[in-house]
Amino acid sequence: MTRLWNEPADFADEMIDGFVAANQRYVRRVPGGVVRSTVSPAGQVAVVVGGGSGHYPAFGGLVGPGLAHGAAMGNLFASPSTQQVFAVAKAADNGGGVFFSYGNYAGDVLNFDAAQERLRAEGIACETVTVTDDIVSATADEKHKRRGIAGDLTVFRIAAAAAEAGADLAEVTRLARLANERTRSFGVAFTGCTLPGAEQPLFTVPKGRMAIGLGIHGEPGIDETDIPTADGLAELLVERLLAEVPDGIELAGAHVVPILNGLGSLKYEEMFVVYRRIAQLLTDAGLEIVDPHVGEYCTSFDMAGTSLTLFWLDDELAPLWDTPVDTPAYRRGSVAPQQRLVATDSTATVAEAIEPGDEASQSVARTVLAAVRTIAETVDTHVDELGRIDAIAGDGDHGIGMQRGSHAALAAATAAVDAGAGARTTLAHAADAWSDKAGGTSGALWGVILNAVAAKLGDTGRPEPTAVAAGVAAGSRGVTDYGKAEVGDKTLVDALVPFSTTLTGAVDAGAGLTDAWRTAADAATRAATATAELLPRMGRARTHGQNSVGTPDPGAISLALIVTAIGQTLAAETLAARTQKENADA
Repeated sequence: MTRLWNEPADFADEMIDGFVAANQRYVRRVPGGVVRSTVSPAGQVAVVVGGGSGHYPAFGGLVGPGLAHGAAMGNLFASPSTQQVFAVAKAADNGGGVFFSYGNYAGDVLNFDAAQERLRAEGIACETVTVTDDIVSATADEKHKRRGIAGDLTVFRIAAAAAEAGADLAEVTRLARLANERTRSFGVAFTGCTLPGAEQPLFTVPKGRMAIGLGIHGEPGIDETDIPTADGLAELLVERLLAEVPDGIELAGAHVVPILNGLGSLKYEEMFVVYRRIAQLLTDAGLEIVDPHVGEYCTSFDMAGTSLTLFWLDDELAPLWDTPVDTPAYRRGSVAPQQRLVATDSTATVAEAIEPGDEASQSVARTVLAAVRTIAETVDTHVDELGRIDAIAGDGDHGIGMQRGSHAALAAATAAVDAGAGARTTLAHAADAWSDKAGGTSGALWGVILNAVAAKLGDTGRPEPTAVAAGVAAGSRGVTDYGKAEVGDKTLVDALVPFSTTLTGAVDAGAGLTDAWRTAADAATRAATATAELLPRMGRARTHGQNSVGTPDPGAISLALIVTAIGQTLAAETLAARTQKENADA
C-alpha cells in the first residue's frame, strides 16, 4: 500500500517538483512535465514521451542526453492533458520537429493527437508512434489495438538514438515504428496497486494466485492461475513471447534484448532468480542475448508483479541501441559532459485577461457557476462508487479523475464570475481547467462537451433554450468525432447521445429549458443503466470486456448523475428567479 502523501490530489505535482529538485542536472520543470536542462543541438528532432504518473522511471526518469528531450506527465494513471503535452513539446522543440511516443491508451491518444494538431497549426512538424507491445491486449492480427507497457523503453530509446545521430523527423519515425514492430511484452501480477489516499487497491488477487496479462494502470489480468515457482514463471513468460516472434525472424542466431521489468514491489533478488532461468531458455532456443536488463523500467505504483519484454534487434537497430544514454533513472555507456541551459522561470504562465460580460450574461454566468458547483458536489458524493464500477474492468480511477476535473472547473468558474465574466467565458474557463487538471479520456471529453456548450451561450444577453440544446448537440458530435466511440460501445456516449437527442426534441416541441433538461436527464439515466448489458468495444475495459457485463459504464453513469443534478439546480434557479420577480413586482 501507499503510505506517504499530503493531499492525494496534490501528489502528482508534488512528486514532479521533488523529482526535479533531485535531478536538476538532467531536467527542468515546465508546465505539464519536464524537459532537458541541458542544451540540445539546433535542428535536432525533439523526442517527447509521456503518460500518467505512477510509472516511474517512465516517463520523466527517461529525459536526458541520448534519450527523451521532454516528458508530459499527467496525474496518477491519467494521461497528460492536451495543454500539458502542448506546453512540454513547445519547450522541447529544437527546430527539427517533434516526435511523440507513448503507450497506446485512449486518453493518451486523444490528448497527444490534439496537442499535435495545435503544434502543426503553428508550423511545428510532428509525428507519432504509439507503443503496442502487450501481446495479451489484442490478437496478432489487431496489433494496432494493443496497449503499451514496458516496451515503451525500446521504442523511446531507438527514436532518441536516431535523433541523436542527426536523423530527420521522417527517419526517426520510421525507425521507431520498426522498433515497435520488433518489441513484444507479457506480464503477471501478484497484488494490485493502491493510489494515495485510497483505502483499497484497484484490484486484488487471491492469496497464492497470480493475475496473467495485467495492465500498468491497475487493470486486472485477463486470467488467473496459481503462483508458480520462479522457474515456472520464467517458462511461462518465455513460452508466451516465443509463440509470437515478429515476422521474418529465424530463432537460431537471432539477437534479442530481454527486459525483465519490475512493476513496483517485486524485489530485485526475486527477479534475478527468474532471469537466471529466462537466460537459459533463450539460449536453449538458439538466441543470442544482447544487453539484458533486469530492474524497474515501467512500474504500476506499488503493484507486485513483473513483465518480460523481448526486443529483436536487426542490423539497423543494433548500432542505435548502443547509443550512450544518461538520464535520472537510466544510463548506458558514457555521455560527454553537457552544457547546462541558463536557468529561467519555466513554470510561469500568463494570466488571460477576462472581458466582462453584460449584465444579463453575468446573471447567466452565476447560473453556470451554480451548475458547475453541482457537478463537483455530485462527483464528491459518488466518487467511491464510480471508482468501484470502474475497477471491475477498467483501472478504478474514474471517480478520482472526475473529482480532480470538476473541482478545477469549479475554481476556474468561480474566478471568472468574480472577474465579471459572461456565461461563455465562465464555462469555457471551467472546461479548459477540467481537461487540463483531470487529464485522461474523461478530462478530454468533458472539456469538449463544456466548450461546445460555452460557445453557444455567448457573453451578451440570455441564451434561448434552443441555443443550449444546440451546444449540447455540438458537444455530443464533438465527443463522437474526437473519441471515435459510438452508441453501443459502452462509453459515456451511450448516455450523452440520448440526452442530447431528447433535449433537442423537447426544446423544439416548445418545452422550457428546465423541463426539457429534466426529461433528457431521465433518458440519459435509463441509457446509462442499460450499458450494464453491453460488451465494451472501446477504452481500457475492452481487453477485459466480459468482466464488465452486468456492471454499467462509469462514464455513462457519471454523466447521467451530473445531468440529473444539474436539472435540479436549474429548477431551483428558475424558482428563485420567479420568486425574486414576484417580490419585485409586489
